[in-house]
Amino acid sequence: MNLWLLAKPIAVLLVTVSSTIFLLLLSQQNQSPRPASMARSFVLWLHGLGDSGPANEPIKTLFTSPEFRNTKWSFPSAPSNPVTCNYGARMPSWFDIGEIPVTANSPNNETDLLKAVKSVHKMIDKEIDAGTNPSNVFVCGFSQGGALTLASVLLYPKTLGGAAVFSGWVPFSSSIIEQIPPEAKRTPILWSHGIADRTVFLEAGQAGPPFLERAGVNCEFKAYPDLGHSISNEELKHLESWIKARLPSSS
Repeated sequence: MNLWLLAKPIAVLLVTVSSTIFLLLLSQQNQSPRPASMARSFVLWLHGLGDSGPANEPIKTLFTSPEFRNTKWSFPSAPSNPVTCNYGARMPSWFDIGEIPVTANSPNNETDLLKAVKSVHKMIDKEIDAGTNPSNVFVCGFSQGGALTLASVLLYPKTLGGAAVFSGWVPFSSSIIEQIPPEAKRTPILWSHGIADRTVFLEAGQAGPPFLERAGVNCEFKAYPDLGHSISNEELKHLESWIKARLPSSS
């Protein structure tokens, strides 16, 4: 069967992420005490197709800056669903994907996507209801999780601290722009993509900034040479700095 065509990129991703985590853990320095002035923050991490939340949890140990000592992390797992691009096989999937590789012109299943968006919104609502300021909430995601991250923050009725899309794509048509709340347009977005990505083509990622510009949303796009469909040390360190710069203090 050709299921291996999809399984192989997933396996490579998991190995690459594990290697990234191991290398950065070796280089960690002693952490300084948590600044008393830092307010509580929340980072929601959405994994890619076929992955799981627990498999990504070590990522939080890489954020060693004192500003993250008061951060709550959440790594939910997608439900098991049949996936069209994998011949209907069931696997952890936030929404259906029609084809792999993903290009700028790949078909979208917006109905399925919006169901997943509602689920993410419930996670964000729960944290805000628990007392976290929306400006201290950050949503991050890789691949399918990156596409869901984009959709979730653009349709959320409040301005969040930020969103980070890794190797993702725009999972809906331009007609969605009319549905983006004014508050969501003020949520900054960091978009990172590997130039050598053969699972979600660079062209799919590059379609993001023009789309967001038309919607009136601020986006920082970074392309990484020689990086395939995976997350690099450099991307994660930049994410740490990017979030840090947007964490307001409680004082």
